[in-house]
Amino acid sequence: MPSTGRSYTAQVLGYSVTSDTAVLKLQGASGLATVTTGNSAKLQRGQLVRATGNAGGTGRLTTVTGHITGLGKTITATDGQQSEQLRGLIETNTPIQPGDSGGPLLDASGKVQGMNTAASRAGGYYFQDATNDAYAIPINAALKVVKQVESGATTLAVHIGATAFLGVQLSPGDGSGVAITGVVSGSAADTAGLQYGDVITAVDGHAVTAPNALRALLLQKHPGDTATLTWVDQAGSQHSATVTLASGPPQ
Repeated sequence: MPSTGRSYTAQVLGYSVTSDTAVLKLQGASGLATVTTGNSAKLQRGQLVRATGNAGGTGRLTTVTGHITGLGKTITATDGQQSEQLRGLIETNTPIQPGDSGGPLLDASGKVQGMNTAASRAGGYYFQDATNDAYAIPINAALKVVKQVESGATTLAVHIGATAFLGVQLSPGDGSGVAITGVVSGSAADTAGLQYGDVITAVDGHAVTAPNALRALLLQKHPGDTATLTWVDQAGSQHSATVTLASGPPQ
């Protein structure tokens, strides 16, 4: 923590890819000061806000100021490898920088109204990157994910617990599946015989036409679960296999 210099090991209890929100449990942490949250449903354009974060990854908290320039915004943000559409965002003109993502967006009274998540630059909207407009997840939406994780029930929107791992890198296909651009050695996909250039067309009988659709199906599973994959190889032959998913990093 920047204020104390201490670091903690954290466990990911659950997360929502579509909300870009995760719930972490710190180990060996107690007596930490907590924030005061506001009601993001009452925000208005023009309000003064402050964005605090770890700009540049220096380990020191910095704060920049600005105003709310829009509400209920939708963007497609990317980390350079995969993209997600985020809805209902707070738009501000605070000049956040790489490393600020995950930090609080505070109102004039110091209440947390949002969580910084992305900013715009030429060519799109990027997680932890900024030059112009910045975007934050409304605190009401983030707390809704927290409550869902605490309930312990995995849904289409919220994943609870460890993440299942298939072991493939993907690219958009021709609309009839998703193309494999890489296979992790020793993974479930490797064991099943999937190779570069193969096209996955279905998981458990559910057709997949885009990488995000495949990820969404796998996020409903956990390590040790099975999944039946259907794919077409480069010669045009169709294959099917049931694999046991391993444990991987959160999405």
